[in-house]
Amino acid sequence: MSRIAQVIVLAAFADEVMEPLTRPDDSRSWRGEFTSLGLFSGGWVIEFHRERTRSGLLAHLGSLAWPRPESVQVLIHDEEDDCFGLWMMRDGALTEVPLPRHQRFHLPAPETDEYPPRPGFLWLVDPESAVQRELSTERQDPRPPW
Repeated sequence: MSRIAQVIVLAAFADEVMEPLTRPDDSRSWRGEFTSLGLFSGGWVIEFHRERTRSGLLAHLGSLAWPRPESVQVLIHDEEDDCFGLWMMRDGALTEVPLPRHQRFHLPAPETDEYPPRPGFLWLVDPESAVQRELSTERQDPRPPW
């Protein structure tokens, strides 16, 4: 299924950690290569065009030996999100950080594993929205979308 998403990784002193992720590697569960943003503080970007090609990305990033884990920030913007979501290292794992006035809404989980898990929609909370009232703010699919 086509679904465009951009991922930005910001991490201090992480050139050595990120360098292997700038090259193709068929052994990874996710597909693609990061490109350096050329920032003095360390930044890399990747764009995904299919949901299946990004599976396992957050687990992979969270497992890396970051020189300064407290500096790691992963920004993810899925095509239907209102803004980038933010993940940071918390207790050794990348965890989504709540953003003021925004919430992640989920569709019900598919009945089979034929389709990859959906990340939900990160939207500005609108109490007047009938669509938001129809969706859940709790994870409906136990499989990690990233």
